[in-house]
Amino acid sequence: MQTKIFLLPLTVIAIVVLSCNNKTQVKKTSYNWPVNITPPVCEIKPTLLTAHGEVRTDNYYWLNDYFKKGADSNKVVDYLKAENTYYDTMMSGTKVLQEKLYAEMKARIKEKDESVPSFKHGYFYYTRQVDGKDYFVYCRKKATLAAAEEVLLDVNAMAEGHNYFSARGFSVSMDNKLMAYGIDMLSRRQYTIYIKNLETGETYSDEVTDTEGDPVWANDNETIFYTAKNPVTLLSEKIKKHILGTTATLDKLVYQENDLSNYIGVSKTKSDKYILITSEATLSSEVKWIDANKANDAFAIFQPRIKEVLYEVDHANDKFYIRTNLHAKNFKIVTCGEEKKDTVNWKNLVAHNDSILIQGFELFKNFLAVSERKNGLTQLHVINLQNNDSHYLAFDEPAYTASIGANPDYNTDVVRFNYTSLSTPNSVYDYNMVTKEKKLQKQQEVLGDFKINDYVTERLFATAKDGTKVPIAVVYKKGFNKDGNAPMLLNAYGSYGISSDASFSSVRLSLLNRGFAFAIANIRGGEEMGRYWYEEGKMMKKKNTFTDFIDCAEYLIANKYTSPQHLYINGGSAGGLLMGAVVNMRPDLWNGVIAAVPFVDVVTTMSDASIPLTTNEYDEWGNPANKESYNYMKSYSPYDNVERKAYPTMLVTTGLHDSQVQYFEPAKWVAKLRTMKTDSNKLFLYTNMEAGHGGASGRFKPLKDKAREYAFFLALEGIME
Repeated sequence: MQTKIFLLPLTVIAIVVLSCNNKTQVKKTSYNWPVNITPPVCEIKPTLLTAHGEVRTDNYYWLNDYFKKGADSNKVVDYLKAENTYYDTMMSGTKVLQEKLYAEMKARIKEKDESVPSFKHGYFYYTRQVDGKDYFVYCRKKATLAAAEEVLLDVNAMAEGHNYFSARGFSVSMDNKLMAYGIDMLSRRQYTIYIKNLETGETYSDEVTDTEGDPVWANDNETIFYTAKNPVTLLSEKIKKHILGTTATLDKLVYQENDLSNYIGVSKTKSDKYILITSEATLSSEVKWIDANKANDAFAIFQPRIKEVLYEVDHANDKFYIRTNLHAKNFKIVTCGEEKKDTVNWKNLVAHNDSILIQGFELFKNFLAVSERKNGLTQLHVINLQNNDSHYLAFDEPAYTASIGANPDYNTDVVRFNYTSLSTPNSVYDYNMVTKEKKLQKQQEVLGDFKINDYVTERLFATAKDGTKVPIAVVYKKGFNKDGNAPMLLNAYGSYGISSDASFSSVRLSLLNRGFAFAIANIRGGEEMGRYWYEEGKMMKKKNTFTDFIDCAEYLIANKYTSPQHLYINGGSAGGLLMGAVVNMRPDLWNGVIAAVPFVDVVTTMSDASIPLTTNEYDEWGNPANKESYNYMKSYSPYDNVERKAYPTMLVTTGLHDSQVQYFEPAKWVAKLRTMKTDSNKLFLYTNMEAGHGGASGRFKPLKDKAREYAFFLALEGIME
């Protein structure tokens, strides 16, 4: 598609358009692209890939070489840097806009802030954020909030001198004296576990490398269990046991997963009585357990894995509570005693319902709080375990998200939940399950002139080509004109059964206040409409994800929310796959596209078991060793389906240290697009040389990434202020 903006002469043309409300005028000015700048050319080195008697030629396979430390490692880095230089040069005219966007995004953040404390084992735990700092201070107070503050970790101090820093997995021993936690300083999601004495402040010499950063204490206060990662494939293959004061090389293996399509992890039940190991693939799972008071026991199987049966376990009231899809597509909750755990002893507590997806639950001494989803919207269901009475909480916005929050305290009648919508800032509520009273504990404070009532949220339904109704959530500022001339950013994900729910973003206000509408398409492949919705958008039905998105776009255009000249789309990771697929299928529908850390080389990646996470994904995409799966994946894989035709203006982003979607997938895709596309629209590749899949760390660094992305969309729309 030849975008209109590039047909304008390279002079500044100011156009005053209709205001997005009665106070704000949006001035449009064509972006003055630098001229005579040549994009980088990636060297062609053909590699022949053979499968099922077919030979594919991959001209850019050599870009994989950086992490393999081969002969072309330096060339890979040089090429990525050249792409960054080209991007920086071409977008140099947006520098002032980017700085303005960053400043206004940052100005909306309350820099000195504090989380709502949660109570566990006699202490209130919370985090503090301080002025000008990217990270947080992790604190606690004993017994009462009036007590003296105890600083457990100052992550700001720990992160000094590091370009990337992530701290997670904070786990306090049962005697409240020790804390284990994980640190990643590369953004490869490879955490080193450390242990700190909370009484003396000493950090012990114990260092456990290559973990998920998920330490779990046994009740003896000297043993931690953790998930060990394969340092090459980054798969979570083993559960190990570390004894305080010993060398990590002596850590004992307590479980090894032999099915490489499974993810594994270790956790503790709400009752603190059991330690659980969960092994789970897309379609089946298995739990093993030990008594948390007997750290040296061997783990026993709770219920042997059954094909296409998922289950997860928690414990309280001398019972196990189990969420499972056994004979229950949308899941049910069952219970069993401590001695008889197999399926024949499972008793229904919350029955299966074809129209309600059970997403999870939280246990309390007298209550069970259940997270459910009906007609694409989340709901909270409270059940009294003493008399089985139950009720639902009421929410009145057309599109919102309500989720169970942090509830570490077992002996309470109050459930904490989180609430947000496209126009309502993130809010934390405490709900008394006895009195049914709801109390707002904290709502995200948005500094500046933000008012909830200035924004309008809608929930729409597009009709897919097969007649399926696909939900769309939309937000815009009052005064938005549905005449087809307004800009809109459409977002979606649509994979792994992950739901894209309506939530607030103070950053997004920078688009809404400039006349953009923002929309989320709940396409198949997510789980917004239940487990069926997910299964209709995976494996051999994956193309439903892409056609649903296109149908949503056409619905929004037909109803004058926008037009192809003003429609922008973005998606990340598997959502980046979505971007790659829809620009191949319908390049004419989009004026600009951002594909963030996109999974675009589906066949080649899924054929290489040495690439991190490949084997875990077979039940999502298929295994290319199967010819039918190979052919189907090849029919939509963005990299394999680049054609000689016009493409929209695109920005593709990646991270050099990405452990989920390796940097070479987007790099190869951009290189191939450059040689094939027939238009004069711009194509950019931006690589964060210091980060991975999640981008920059901290509160403020990610805002620079977002300012860069928004400046790209705004420049295409001709909004330079």
